[in-house]
Amino acid sequence: MKPSPHPFGARASAIATVLILMGVTVLQAQEPARVAIDPPNSELRVGDEITLTARVFDADGNELDVQVLFAPVFADGRSGSARRFLDVHRFDGTVKAVKGGDYIVRAIVPTARDVRAQALVSVAYPALDRIEVRPAGGRMYVGTTERHVATLFDEAEDTRDTDVIWTSSDPGVAEVDRHGFVTARQAGRVTLTASAEGVEGSVTYRVDPNPAMAISVSATQENARTGDVVHFAAMVSDMGGEAVADMPVSFSIRADPALQATADLPPAEIDDRGRFVAYFPGIYTVVASVPGHAAHETIEVHPRHVSQEVSFVGQGQVSNVRTSDLWVWEGVDGRDYAITGTHRASGAVYFWDVTDPASPVMTDSLVVDARTTNDVKVSESGEVCVISREGASNRRNGIVILDCTDPRDIKVHSTFDDELTGGVHNLFIYQDHVYAVNNGIRFDVINIADPANPHRVGRFELDSPGHAIHDVWIVDGIAYTSNWGDGVVLIDVGGGDRGGSPSNPVEIARFRDVGGATHAAFPYRSPSGKFYVFMGDEIGAPGFDGQDSERTPQFMSGYIHVVDFTDPENPEEVARYEVPEAGSHNYWIEDDKLYAAFYNGGLRVVDISGELKGNLYHQGREVARYSAYDPDGVVANAPFTWGPQLYKGNLFFAEYFSGLWAVKLEPRQELVP
Repeated sequence: MKPSPHPFGARASAIATVLILMGVTVLQAQEPARVAIDPPNSELRVGDEITLTARVFDADGNELDVQVLFAPVFADGRSGSARRFLDVHRFDGTVKAVKGGDYIVRAIVPTARDVRAQALVSVAYPALDRIEVRPAGGRMYVGTTERHVATLFDEAEDTRDTDVIWTSSDPGVAEVDRHGFVTARQAGRVTLTASAEGVEGSVTYRVDPNPAMAISVSATQENARTGDVVHFAAMVSDMGGEAVADMPVSFSIRADPALQATADLPPAEIDDRGRFVAYFPGIYTVVASVPGHAAHETIEVHPRHVSQEVSFVGQGQVSNVRTSDLWVWEGVDGRDYAITGTHRASGAVYFWDVTDPASPVMTDSLVVDARTTNDVKVSESGEVCVISREGASNRRNGIVILDCTDPRDIKVHSTFDDELTGGVHNLFIYQDHVYAVNNGIRFDVINIADPANPHRVGRFELDSPGHAIHDVWIVDGIAYTSNWGDGVVLIDVGGGDRGGSPSNPVEIARFRDVGGATHAAFPYRSPSGKFYVFMGDEIGAPGFDGQDSERTPQFMSGYIHVVDFTDPENPEEVARYEVPEAGSHNYWIEDDKLYAAFYNGGLRVVDISGELKGNLYHQGREVARYSAYDPDGVVANAPFTWGPQLYKGNLFFAEYFSGLWAVKLEPRQELVP
């Protein structure tokens, strides 16, 4: 369906007219052309604070009263969030040095993101305070080799990435190489020392004679598919046949992959716990060894064969503005509806009847005072819709609460902007409460049991330096927040065991992935018995909107980290899904399938059945992919997938340049023998 000639329909046009009559500036007469930031260079020590100021000018040199956002990045080009190292207030330019290093602070005009300036901030490293050496997992026996890791702490209690020098007190007993690998040569006592900048850390061992006389190895299965995790267990016994439980065992693989496995990655991997996964079909022999003894077990790996065809169902075309998020729900009248927001537009939202997903029909539209209505959600009852606001003309953003009982006649219940004026980017509705991401710093909990009279009942904010939050998702009374460099945090808001509630959110656990920039998180209790949290990065140059397809791989990157939270006290990152040519955005998980939007990489459907390990992209787990091409889009034929939702067998997704789409996975055709 084509939208009406006015970008937002006749009703939206009337609302826009009212806004103009009320004095709301829809288009600024003076456009930002240049930003000046002061001071351009600063040298700080950890704990120091300064304030950067930014002035915005138009092309004629007139100074403008325009909001400027401040954001730090690593000066050496590293990806990931720098806010944990240089705490920069987004709006007032206050900078606090948290950790040594060189950083760039960008001053960006949100309404014209290509208008920016930057300042260099150098933070001196504090002196080293101590070095902690992590002991090996098992005992040291003659002939064994174990790697040791040294962690360096400075006087500010921050870790330092500096080379260390390893030494052994008696190389005849045990020698150590420059990477911390220690090989035991004969029985005796030995001390291993790591040193840097005049500071030392050490660990002492008693090396015992090798008691091993035999080893055996077993596998949990003889046949597997690519991507299946097979567990290998080794049994070491001494002369009396007794088990030597603390003997370190080394696992290795002899691979005889199929001919097509000639690629620039190993055909399989195994870790020190015996967890094996293959990327290619073939015959694999796993060898378990201890000094003087080895045993092996062979398994056969077959192709996964999970691919399915995707068929186009329908499109609700939006070709005049960029589309942001979506939500699909069953209305109180039993029909199916969808709402889509807009990004960097004029505060519009659209409502669609998708009962026939092949022919979405726009039922209503609404314009609010905002530049972006990024997130849209509908209550469990299907009667209340909440939309987020950013870029309001009066800088009072917050949320708008709508009556969507009749999606053909949307009414405004109320707005709520108390202490939410900095902008709400994402939100979630759960049991008559809205969890609104406030100014990218915390989430506020707003009670909407009476949608005409919303009121705040609680809030949650991290206490780490430079903390930030991008998204919140709630399942069974547990909130999963995505916090950029601070990773994912699990919070009891009424469904955990910590006494939490909407008015008293209580942290359960958190996980910070290495080098990540956590943008979205989604929990999944797998039928395998594992509880995973999928953490999606978003890494890209500020202001990039996908229009230059040749530069897309440089600008959008990041992948989905899979973290095993089965033991919430000891979460472990076990797998990843990384599309080389694109970066992740939003996603949905249901029935052992991951539905992921990868911007210019389109929509990806991934088999996540069973236990997960390694890079899922290379394991034959991709079920399908779909790229939405629309010659009449805001940018013609430029897939830029924003977010999906599986609903009643159809897969709906928002396309940044072309609106609402629906596709369907066709049943897999099995070969009949």
